[in-house]
Amino acid sequence: MKHYAGLDLSMESTQVCIVDDNGRKVVSEKVESSPEAIAMMLERYGPIERAVIETGRMSPAICLGLRELGVPVVCIDARQAHQSLKAMKANQTDPHDAAGLAQLARTGFYKEVHVKSPAAHGVRSVITARSHLVEARVRLDNTIRGLCATFGYRPGAGQGKAFLERIMQAAHIPGLGDAIASLLSVRAELVEQIKEMDRRLRVIASQSQACEILMTIPGVGVQTSAAFAAAVDEAGRFRQSRNAGAYFGLVPRRHQSGELDWTGRITKQGDGTVRKLLYEAANSILTRSRETFALKTWAMKIAKRRGLKKARVALARRLAVIMHAMLRDGTLFQA
Repeated sequence: MKHYAGLDLSMESTQVCIVDDNGRKVVSEKVESSPEAIAMMLERYGPIERAVIETGRMSPAICLGLRELGVPVVCIDARQAHQSLKAMKANQTDPHDAAGLAQLARTGFYKEVHVKSPAAHGVRSVITARSHLVEARVRLDNTIRGLCATFGYRPGAGQGKAFLERIMQAAHIPGLGDAIASLLSVRAELVEQIKEMDRRLRVIASQSQACEILMTIPGVGVQTSAAFAAAVDEAGRFRQSRNAGAYFGLVPRRHQSGELDWTGRITKQGDGTVRKLLYEAANSILTRSRETFALKTWAMKIAKRRGLKKARVALARRLAVIMHAMLRDGTLFQA
């Protein structure tokens, strides 16, 4: 008799439920949240036809670890699973969720999600760390401006050398100097760490053929190419390149029911970091690039008809499609 398992993950423990091919519960128990402990528990009840877990912070490590141990595990979309589990049970508990996931594993009624490789997660960790460091520096700059304003001094906008020189002038204001000196010391360390993240990204890009291919596109730099390549991970998992636009939430939301049919703003689903970087790359092409090529000409026509903001979004979506096709075929950008 075939057995199917549902795994409800949490930081410390995992609720495991196993059902047979008729949907009857075989066992439900809690184990440690580690691939070894979960695999050992599943092994006690014979070979598992399929195990299912939801997307989440721990799912990549657990899923990849279980696969290395020979467990046929599938990672599924948490949003879809949530709706299915909500329909199955009135109360949300770990045992109920695990039982519901086991039934999804048995019926096959789920949307499988690609689990990225450790290398892709490594690249993403550098990009995420850099993003948080930049946010911390911006918050610190705003704090400094606020303190200066309290004492009637306006350092103005900016973040470079001129900004620092204006801030240093505030260090001589009585009652403000000590606070400014302390904040500037922390800011200097943040700037140095941001530079270190940039150096790491340049090393990653120099060692990646995918990044070298993507950076042949005007406006696409080290960070955008590395983030996109890591997010896609395996180009072959998209049947069509145009699916990349939807994957990064750059297609319009559509609602159709009976005679009602309307198209709204973009869905903004998927990887928000990559979507933001694609938008910035599109803006760079439209406003900074001096080159003239077919892609820019196409986007400029949209800007004249619909405005620059919509042109940026349309170009970001087109970039996602083109970049995926380049990764799939291993070809350089052709202007």
